[in-house]
Amino acid sequence: MRTIRLLAALAVRGLVEPAGAARGRYRLGPGILRLAATMTGRLDLSERSADLCAELAEKLGETVNVAVRHELVAINVHQHDGGAALTVNSWVGRPTPLHATSSGKVLLAHAPASVQAGVLGKLPAFTAATVTDPVVLRAQLDAVVADGFAVTGGELEDGLNAVAVPIRDFTSAVVAALSVSGPAARMPAEQLPRLVEPVAATAAAIGRRLGHAADTG
Repeated sequence: MRTIRLLAALAVRGLVEPAGAARGRYRLGPGILRLAATMTGRLDLSERSADLCAELAEKLGETVNVAVRHELVAINVHQHDGGAALTVNSWVGRPTPLHATSSGKVLLAHAPASVQAGVLGKLPAFTAATVTDPVVLRAQLDAVVADGFAVTGGELEDGLNAVAVPIRDFTSAVVAALSVSGPAARMPAEQLPRLVEPVAATAAAIGRRLGHAADTG
């Protein structure tokens, strides 16, 4: 009975499908191909960005992350510390809120309307600085698209600031976000825009490895 329930759950997700007319026989479904493609893409992104992230982290002396969106959260797939004595905790593999992180805001700004609606409908506070007003967040997302970057100041963790820019693939779609983060004492809010240029240059280099051509937008 447990096996039947498991197969039924997998079938709902398209991971398996009935094999012909015979009852109880299943084969792999199209969903498994999508899942494999997603995981392969994430591993490929991490591998292709590793050395560039290391160079950026060493140049800025702060922590660099590559994040992708999974449904209504952001997940960091690669992180490189800049060598400072006080560094950011590792977030690799851990889900983070789209509305309270710089990478999350980049990914959310370029997400489908249904995803944006899902996030805007519930904005929990993590610190006193977390944006919980959907009107304010919507304005920030519009600015992210227009300006090409997002910043956060202590919105997920007190005293942790960050700036992020999009990474595009060969279709010009935003498939990830590249961020640099560090303590507010080293990365004060007023200086975050100055970090956009080097972070954007690295994101563009990663994008070229994914087949993105700058002149395609």
